[in-house]
Amino acid sequence: MSNTSQPTPIMAGVNTPLLFAVLLVVDSLHFVFARALLPHLPSEMSSFLVLGIAALEVGAYQAARGRLHLSAFREYWRFYTVIGVLVAASTVIDYSAVKFIDPGTASLLGKSSIVFSLVLGVIWLRERLMPVELIGAGLALAGAFIISFQPGDFLRLGSLMVLVSTFLYALHTAIVKRHGEGVEFGDFFLYRIASIAFFLLLFAGARGQLVWPTPISWLLVFVAGTVDVVISRSLFYLSLRRMPMSIHTIILTLSPVVTIGWSLLLFGEAPSALGIIGGTLIIMGVLLATSRRWR
Repeated sequence: MSNTSQPTPIMAGVNTPLLFAVLLVVDSLHFVFARALLPHLPSEMSSFLVLGIAALEVGAYQAARGRLHLSAFREYWRFYTVIGVLVAASTVIDYSAVKFIDPGTASLLGKSSIVFSLVLGVIWLRERLMPVELIGAGLALAGAFIISFQPGDFLRLGSLMVLVSTFLYALHTAIVKRHGEGVEFGDFFLYRIASIAFFLLLFAGARGQLVWPTPISWLLVFVAGTVDVVISRSLFYLSLRRMPMSIHTIILTLSPVVTIGWSLLLFGEAPSALGIIGGTLIIMGVLLATSRRWR
């Protein structure tokens, strides 16, 4: 898994622009799928089905390759338990937050995960921040504050939910960075998804939200699990191998712009003027905070 974090030159060929475009599209769809599933299933159930389907697809692929190693889970079960709980909680919060906030604003707030990751890196991984990174973090936090404390309790609640979800996901990333470097990527990818699905099932059961989906719900969760989890995360790591970190960061930072377009087209929802201002500050802050990595 460690080699996924090493930037490499962009490989020449006509496929590179296509890779850029597909990465941008799939990364923008997380909150769009959550919003599309909202009228059909409870948040706990829809998020469980999305991750459960993804786990079955990845498991079938690993089995077909002869790479299904149960011993890999037994050896690292504590690691998978911790990240499973964190990402399951983050996911169900995301799927619930779109009741109160439009997908575009949620996606903008989600980019504050980079700021949380920087802070966790300083506190836990003993990394050092340069002045430009501190300025970038401050801008991003200012943007998140503007979005979160606009008038209207619904918008405020949804914003705070996304920020909590984003922190949980950033904490999971820090744990993976510290304890997951030695895990083979195929095993990590499968058991990470399976652990998340397991805890989402527990959440749905505890909340009494285990309901049988309608045919349209099955179609939506199948597409979401395939695109938002299997394709999106696989493409994330593939693109990280083929692109310099600067290009990768810029593309993912721009994904909320695409999310806003999807949200406006599909649901007629868009961020408010203050939301756009706050989101712009977040994107500027993220670009500044990651500028040292580009160089």
